[in-house]
Amino acid sequence: MSDVRVRVAPSPTGAPHLGTAFIALFNLLFARAHGGRLLLRIEDTDQGRSRPEHEQALCSALGWLGLQWDEGPDIGGDVGPYRQSERLDIYAKYAAQLIDSGHAYYSFATADELAAWRAQGQRDGQPPPYAEEREGDLGAARDRVARGEPVVIRMKVPTEGQCIVKDILRDPISFDLAQLDDQVLLKSDGFPTYHLAVVVDDHLMGITHVIRGEEWINSTPKHLLLYDWFGWQPPIHAHLPLLLNPDRSKMSKRRNPTSIEYYRRAGFLPVALLNYLALMAYPPAPTEGSEGEEKFNFDSLVSRFDLTKINLGGSVFDLEKLRWLNGRYLREDMDTEGVLVALKDWALNDDSFAAMVPLMQSRMETLGDFLPRCAFFFASEIDPDPEGLLPKNREAADVAQVLQTAIWALEAIEPWSTEGVEAAIRAVAEHWDWPVRDVTRPLYVAMMGAPVGPPLFDSIALLGTDVARARMQKAVDVLGGISKKKAKSLEKNWSARPA
Repeated sequence: MSDVRVRVAPSPTGAPHLGTAFIALFNLLFARAHGGRLLLRIEDTDQGRSRPEHEQALCSALGWLGLQWDEGPDIGGDVGPYRQSERLDIYAKYAAQLIDSGHAYYSFATADELAAWRAQGQRDGQPPPYAEEREGDLGAARDRVARGEPVVIRMKVPTEGQCIVKDILRDPISFDLAQLDDQVLLKSDGFPTYHLAVVVDDHLMGITHVIRGEEWINSTPKHLLLYDWFGWQPPIHAHLPLLLNPDRSKMSKRRNPTSIEYYRRAGFLPVALLNYLALMAYPPAPTEGSEGEEKFNFDSLVSRFDLTKINLGGSVFDLEKLRWLNGRYLREDMDTEGVLVALKDWALNDDSFAAMVPLMQSRMETLGDFLPRCAFFFASEIDPDPEGLLPKNREAADVAQVLQTAIWALEAIEPWSTEGVEAAIRAVAEHWDWPVRDVTRPLYVAMMGAPVGPPLFDSIALLGTDVARARMQKAVDVLGGISKKKAKSLEKNWSARPA
């Protein structure tokens, strides 16, 4: 196992997700336990959503956690480039190879034709609009490509047979090939889909073990077909369990803080967060006469790590238990000097610290006024007063709906800025036909725990999207929450508003 090569391959399309850290952790544990190497590969083929600033934030977040890779776009390596957007010629070459071997075909079906089929034809049992193209004349198709017609390349999935997915954590899983669609491999813009890129990259980069989330199990048969068609040996697969919300749904930002940046801003220790992520799928450290010690560090876990001992049940991410574990690290592993160093690193070196000064300066008479007035910036949580959240003559249920809409409005800001925050909040007020002050009043209380404070829009921008979302969601819950059915209706109405 000394040649073990694993990878973590996130997409830079938003805030760094805890799920990425979870997958990276177990890949790194496996690599270190076997003297192997971890690669960081940036899967930035979604050109509409991928951003360099998201990649930078991702690398910063993983670095803060201590999840250090051995090869990647920032440090290089022998099998780069490590950004998929820089590998387009490679994917085009292998897509063309599949065309030549008869395992893929050109498809000219338009977006409108596909949408119409999905809306009605699929339910009526009609074949997809690309069905006849599977066996079409290749020369005629190439002539259309040469004329510049928009085209994608689809894989030609066999219409019969079985594919057996072997996963070292699970019993073999059988898939009926007739139930698989002819997956797009290369899009009309020349960028690959995940399915082509991941197979080509994993092979060319020498990946021996693919350790990823279980949401990719259903895609694995397509990947195994590609390995077979290329004549390549597939890597060993291990699909990890999902991180779950308290209701055992897949962990999502609308039910739980999911951004790594949120936990950094809230003052959690990286060692405690890694420890807790490990507990999501791995047994506690064995101890005599007990069920095991839940507090353990990375090195001790490497020494006893066995991938086959992963717990597949899926674990509920309990923020209160994380706080308890973090408290143990503060009390048991750090002396006064260590806590002081951690506090300085967390607060005084925070990039946002200097930005607080101009917001507070006009409200200060002494330096001693600074920290009390901006304490809400450093609080891990705000407990808003339910009555304080209610503008005059407004009902709790109505305010909860407005705050929920504000969450959706802020989530859509790109790039994040004070101007974007202000525009989003004003759009919410207009949507509900409320005075802006009736929207900002509960927002002040949700964000700062008080009805007045420094400029609201600047403060929300400074808190960041993840902290702002978490605080607004807390306020919605304090006001009684919103049912899933009601939330779905509200979001539909919000999305359908005039531009």
